[in-house]
Amino acid sequence: MNAGAANGGARRPPAGGRKAANVRADAQRNRAAILLATVDALRKDPDASVAQIAAEAGVGRMTLYGHFRTRSELIEAALVDRLDHGEAVLQGVDLDGDVRQAFSRLVASSWVLVDQSRALLAAAQEELPRGRIRELHQKAEARVRGLLERGQREGVFRTDLPLSWLLATTHMVMHGAADEIAAGRLTAGDAPCVIDATLQAAFTGPTQG
Repeated sequence: MNAGAANGGARRPPAGGRKAANVRADAQRNRAAILLATVDALRKDPDASVAQIAAEAGVGRMTLYGHFRTRSELIEAALVDRLDHGEAVLQGVDLDGDVRQAFSRLVASSWVLVDQSRALLAAAQEELPRGRIRELHQKAEARVRGLLERGQREGVFRTDLPLSWLLATTHMVMHGAADEIAAGRLTAGDAPCVIDATLQAAFTGPTQG
């Protein structure tokens, strides 16, 4: 009778398998730490180098390069990670009921995510093509688009302006607020009210319906 049978038929995984699993788990932990450290390092220094980001993550440069070949690739991966996190948060926003109130809730939640990652987004705008950044934001934009469409159908949001312009305006005002904060002319705490007031006034002008 073998050892496995003597112990009720339980079989231990081969040592090589356990080692490979541990290596994969370590690699996943390192990757997650690097992505989070990218956001933190860029918040402290918008020009943070790969070496600085690696130090922030507590890994060596070669470990970082084992996951991301270039700074641009790293920044794109960090942006995708933050957008995935944001998507999970925004899925919980109540978009039912009064469309103006729903829009205010969506703006407030979206701004929190933009505020948390504004240094990362600024770095992405320097490192990545504008079209790629817009592509990565498609899911978030689809949620805003759907709400704006509903507002136009219900006669709450103005219809004399194209939906695409309302969407672009939302994007510009949101990221314009991030620029104003960076310049010291607006506080992060005041930003949600300023953004919402600006967009509500623009979208519910005197020519609805």
